[in-house]
Amino acid sequence: MNFLTALVTFENLHEVRRLCHWGPVIALTVIAVCTSMAIIDSIIWYWPLDTTGGSINFIMLINWAILILYNYFNAMFVGPGYIPLGWKPEKEEDTKYLQFCRMCQAYKAPRSHHCRKCNRCVMKMDHHCPWINNCCGHQNHAYFTSFLLLAPLGCSHAAFIFIMTMYTQLYERISFGWSTVKIDMSAVRRFQPIMPFSVPAFAATLFALGLALGTTIAVGMLFVIQMKVILRNKTCIEAWIEEKAKDRIQYYQTGEEFIFPYDLGLRWDNFKQVFTWSGSPVGDGIQWPIHAKCHQHTLTIEQLKQKADKRVRSQIQYQVVEDYNGACCPLSKGLNTFFRTPCTEEPRIPLHKGETILATRGTKWWMYGDKVLDDEQTKAGVRLRGWFPRRCVEKCHYDTAANSAVTSEASSEEKKVN
Repeated sequence: MNFLTALVTFENLHEVRRLCHWGPVIALTVIAVCTSMAIIDSIIWYWPLDTTGGSINFIMLINWAILILYNYFNAMFVGPGYIPLGWKPEKEEDTKYLQFCRMCQAYKAPRSHHCRKCNRCVMKMDHHCPWINNCCGHQNHAYFTSFLLLAPLGCSHAAFIFIMTMYTQLYERISFGWSTVKIDMSAVRRFQPIMPFSVPAFAATLFALGLALGTTIAVGMLFVIQMKVILRNKTCIEAWIEEKAKDRIQYYQTGEEFIFPYDLGLRWDNFKQVFTWSGSPVGDGIQWPIHAKCHQHTLTIEQLKQKADKRVRSQIQYQVVEDYNGACCPLSKGLNTFFRTPCTEEPRIPLHKGETILATRGTKWWMYGDKVLDDEQTKAGVRLRGWFPRRCVEKCHYDTAANSAVTSEASSEEKKVN
């Protein structure tokens, strides 16, 4: 199996360090608790192994655990696939359609994005997932999505075991008042449990039930989100790029028609781009099957246009009017700021009164942008960007002539891209 190979191969041994992170620790703990409690509850209090049904149930629980861990470790250790350092397209003239990554000192291939956590340009990057402490991308998208499917199914099975264990063991001790619910308890009464169902056992089962139900709902929602983008042959980042493309066209009234280049039209064809019998995705992570009306650089050209547009819109500066220490959930900035902190591992940047920020995006309570640095820091390549509370800044007022000059400059850059 691929993940076992990654574990024992000497040159990939450093990948084991991915386990030393709060995401994998929590994920593996939840899997271990739900699996072990489901097995214990089944063979001791609900469905003994000396019955045919109990044996089948036990085998199913073990199979769930193996399949979930197989896809989980593959998603973590196989990884998304990275653009080679120093990569450039075969045709020199194609470089004008691509973005250049200063960190990797290479051009960004179509569908690739630089991940600050992995510090590499990732092939067909969907997102960086803290639960596997790795990116979800070209090579591991199928493993990651399979894990998102199998985890809720396995937890649903475990939740059923927990509910039936508590019901059967408490049936004759507590009156539930369910006059309309009739469950045949004759089969259960034929078996005497190995040990009594004590208060600690009840508490442990109830705790495991909460974990199983919570995982089923949360991970199930993530699976639905992933399948929506997979069936349109997109990633979550590309879905956001497409939305911004429509916004840009509508804002500037350019009359363009943006067609997402990687949607092959049929959902089954899109599905087969990610899921294959061999387990390996289609393509090399650089060249992609595309829509008949598009070409390999349709999306990268749109990204360059959006980058030029971003420079125009980000010229609206914000002045820091209130200090901020960079805390993830600052209670001193108000309850709404505290409870509605962005659910992302992107950094927060500390602010001091008088500093200037170029904001590029935001929510009602938080903003994301770059801090304006002095010339020495800029020449050294230093860049400070991240999230900060919206209440800490206020918009600066601009000279109209200067703003018009910036707009015309960005427009000329966009014409060069075209």
